[in-house]
Amino acid sequence: MSVQPDQARLSVWEFRDSIQKDLVPLSTQFSYFSIATTLAEDDLRDYLEDPVTALPPALSAMLPRVAILLVPYLERVNAKTNGRNGSKSGKTVKERREPKPDPPKAEDFVSFERPPEGRGIGSTLWMAGDEATIITAVQDLEVADYHYELYHQLATLAGETLPFEQLQDYRALLREELTLRVHGEVDEKSWLLKQALQRRQTNMRRDTKGFRVYALKSFIDTMTLYLHGICCDIDVDTGPRQLPSRYLRRRLRLLSGAFPPPEGYAVFPEDVDQEVSTRKQLAD
Repeated sequence: MSVQPDQARLSVWEFRDSIQKDLVPLSTQFSYFSIATTLAEDDLRDYLEDPVTALPPALSAMLPRVAILLVPYLERVNAKTNGRNGSKSGKTVKERREPKPDPPKAEDFVSFERPPEGRGIGSTLWMAGDEATIITAVQDLEVADYHYELYHQLATLAGETLPFEQLQDYRALLREELTLRVHGEVDEKSWLLKQALQRRQTNMRRDTKGFRVYALKSFIDTMTLYLHGICCDIDVDTGPRQLPSRYLRRRLRLLSGAFPPPEGYAVFPEDVDQEVSTRKQLAD
């Protein structure tokens, strides 16, 4: 493997290219590589096997091949971020699906030293042909926060590659919330976009650029929560910008209907109880 830790920094494109032959298969769809830490059996399960196994089969079937790379740090230099992590977006679906896209600008770097204040990012994502690459900085990251970063990038990948009709029901739900002036959102970026949309637009039935941008970010944030909730026992943050629980529940139910959890997994407490009850009945 050609990457050496004494190289202080490599562009993510150079890094991804240098470890192509060292990717380790997790399944026919997912592979991984780690230069951040030696993965013991428990680490492999926590960082890779459990999160991938918990993905809804219907969602996985719609995603491209995915390489997950674990590195010490990620640094972003002179670039605009799209959200709280390093997700690259802004291209149209058609552009993203071109077979040979140009390499991304070398603005994100894999670093073996802690980046300067304000330049460290948690993860980054891009598409190259029919494969997506997710790079996550794990040196100072708790496993729960790593799960968030991974699922956020997978949710971003879903939002930007799923067929338009797959998002129609979610958009309709958002229009209803906007018409009712429902307060709050799932995460900070979608909340800011929602506020901006409500200031500029009064007719929430109009399909404007502002609505599409907000709808995509809202879908990504909600899908992140949904995927994270399937894999792990998590608590939803409370605060003045949080979407009321009954509306959040409707969103998660919609996603659960479109992308059911794998067998043996559940999102809601009553689903867990139902799963236990079903197993007991089968055992009897």
